[in-house]
Amino acid sequence: MAFSHRFDPTTLREYDIRGIVGRTLSEGDAFAIGRAFGTIVARGGGSLVAAGRDGRLSGPALEQALVEGLKASGMRVLRMGVGPTPMLYFLNVARGCDGAVQVTGSHNPPDHNGFKMVLGGKPFFGAQIQALGQMAAAGDVVAEAAGSEEAIDIAPEYVERIARDWDGGDRALKVVWDNGNGAAGAVLQRLVARLPGRHEILFPEIDGTFPNHHPDPTVPGNLEALIARVAATGADLGIAFDGDADRIGVVDDRGEILFGDQLLILLARDVLARNPGATIISDVKASQVLFDEIARAGGVPLMWKTGHSLIKAKMAETGAPLAGEMSGHVFFAERWYGFDDALYAAVRLLGVVARLDRPLSAVRAALPAVVNTPELRFPCEDSRKFEVVREVAARLKAAEARVSEIDGVRVMTEDGWWLLRASNTQAVLVARAESTRGEPGLARLKAALGEQLAASGIALDFAAVGSGH
Repeated sequence: MAFSHRFDPTTLREYDIRGIVGRTLSEGDAFAIGRAFGTIVARGGGSLVAAGRDGRLSGPALEQALVEGLKASGMRVLRMGVGPTPMLYFLNVARGCDGAVQVTGSHNPPDHNGFKMVLGGKPFFGAQIQALGQMAAAGDVVAEAAGSEEAIDIAPEYVERIARDWDGGDRALKVVWDNGNGAAGAVLQRLVARLPGRHEILFPEIDGTFPNHHPDPTVPGNLEALIARVAATGADLGIAFDGDADRIGVVDDRGEILFGDQLLILLARDVLARNPGATIISDVKASQVLFDEIARAGGVPLMWKTGHSLIKAKMAETGAPLAGEMSGHVFFAERWYGFDDALYAAVRLLGVVARLDRPLSAVRAALPAVVNTPELRFPCEDSRKFEVVREVAARLKAAEARVSEIDGVRVMTEDGWWLLRASNTQAVLVARAESTRGEPGLARLKAALGEQLAASGIALDFAAVGSGH
């Protein structure tokens, strides 16, 4: 029977395929993804694909349909079962797979789910995802074949490999972990048993309804239980994961949040001590303090576009040993494989903390003081958002402002900087501002941003916006 399938166009995103189960995403979509992705692998001469899922309630049915689609394209499928997305990436590397697909809703609400893909060891994103949708709609797939499947328990090998890179000696740290009922639960329990120190895991049960808090560690409200437990136990630090454990959140011994760029400063100093002159990458939303501290530590800071797939591709191009994003994605190529893995990043961070001669809070407090907004997101039609950014960029350049157009516009002034970019995944504009001149400087930066938006017919109300870190 001829195959043809049309996806809801809102599900084909820049970095993955994502939707609301029962509304924009179905088992039919999952089968079609397997059928088209399997075709792409087959036409590239491959035949081995790894598949896994996070703990969401829709996961079993979607993953089963995905596997059936892959097999119908002649693939041999290694089924990992439930686990963090980076464990699937590890399986892909460890078994030399031609491709990998994780069924995951990441940090989104319980009724959402999606698919993250790897092809030939590289992120599968952007135009590739659009092409997959076009192939499915046109029925452009290989002749139906009888593939096969095999269950594989990669968790022991994955945990052993992470634990092998522990480099903190025998210091017994006290650590609180917040699994947030996410997919890392079982693997995390195995991992902490391999590490020195005292470890407590909050919400270790994998539960796709996320009964305790939303699985996004970049939102301070989601870290309240972790912060409280760190305080109650006198822990050295707390670590949290998102729903599929490819993003990390960190709080220090005083319960203060280390944001993604602050975390990367610690990790970069450590990596640069062994790799002087190396390139360290972060995204355009990161603090200028990060880029300055990388340079101060003897590295070459590289500002790049936001998005885990884009960062991974840039790492491969430049040979950078480390990269990170404000969103909590951390990528190690030094001693690791270049993919974003919050469990691995956590172990490397614990090694750094174990070797410190002072508390983690003291390191954070010693960083240069800045004030900034949190990430500001406000609605703007998909058909308009990129045009607004272009209009702003044109006006700024005409005024001879200091502008970077790596990803949107990042404007440097004597007060600091502000950023405006179009989201690649939602109908929103994203903005941020950071001042080295206190709240008055931040107010001037926000006013400049507001003026530019107003000139493009968009009102931005800062009234409810406070300072970030």
